[in-house]
Amino acid sequence: MKKIDVTAFGEVLVDFTSSGLSDTGQVLYERNAGGAPANVAAGVARLGGRPAFIGKTGNDLFGKFLHETLGECGVETRGMLFADGYPTTLAFVTLAPDGERSFSFYRNPGADTMISPAELDVSLLENSRFLHIGSLSLTDEPARSATLAAVEIVKKAGGHISYDPNWRNRLWKDSDTGIEMMKSLLPYADMVKVSEEELEILTGIKDYSKGCSRILMHGAKLALVTLGPGGAFYKTSGMEGIVKSRPVTAVDTTGAGDSFAAGILYRMTRQSDDADIFSKSRADLESDIRFANAAASLCVTKRGAIPAMPLLEDVLCFQKQGE
Repeated sequence: MKKIDVTAFGEVLVDFTSSGLSDTGQVLYERNAGGAPANVAAGVARLGGRPAFIGKTGNDLFGKFLHETLGECGVETRGMLFADGYPTTLAFVTLAPDGERSFSFYRNPGADTMISPAELDVSLLENSRFLHIGSLSLTDEPARSATLAAVEIVKKAGGHISYDPNWRNRLWKDSDTGIEMMKSLLPYADMVKVSEEELEILTGIKDYSKGCSRILMHGAKLALVTLGPGGAFYKTSGMEGIVKSRPVTAVDTTGAGDSFAAGILYRMTRQSDDADIFSKSRADLESDIRFANAAASLCVTKRGAIPAMPLLEDVLCFQKQGE
């Protein structure tokens, strides 16, 4: 049995989220740990799983804050490195009244893009049941090569690949390059989670079923489309459907998709047999998705990403209240 449930690889950064105005009318920003793969690692830890994170931060105040935050969540951080000469990536997040957000990134380049294949913690990867990756580690070298190297190590060791494209147009030199790079990871993925927007970007198809069929053609065993307050659509080679979500009042949607991914990965890794990890009945798969929906619902009721990742008991209580 592998010792790590999920190793997340990729960007880790500081989100500065708008949090009101000062006495002089200037926007105030709250510092929170973030970065989609790091959010997933923290989410799995808070649910009681065994996650690790591999990535790079600047050797600065922000980098040390991120390292400490993930460690305090229960994430194995020995694969986290500090880069001299490159700053920790920052993102300024502006919230709309409904909790939706827009991003301004300071990453030119950020330390997260500077991790090389030679710096990967091979022992962590070989002992991981899942590697969770996004597309933003593909924007620059050497992180692009490190991403592919990590995938190869995990696949060779019998692990699975979880992929969340996490489209951020401003981080690519142009949209066409970004879309092609996002597509390049699909043949390696066993599970793909996308938003409605990302489904159309990746496949050119709005229809959930047809778009997910296109994703499955690349080799994935499970495709998931998060639908915000509408829940999630799922498709495998033999079944599909929508699992509704319980309505909540959203405060900040940052990290909602990552909390969903953490919930699915946590439930997937409760199984003891890796060979049959995707061989689920409709009832069992929908139960897993219902759990992930609940985790995402709780996440959006709080500010920030990692600070909003729910604990297992909170998710179970939320689900029980909705029965």
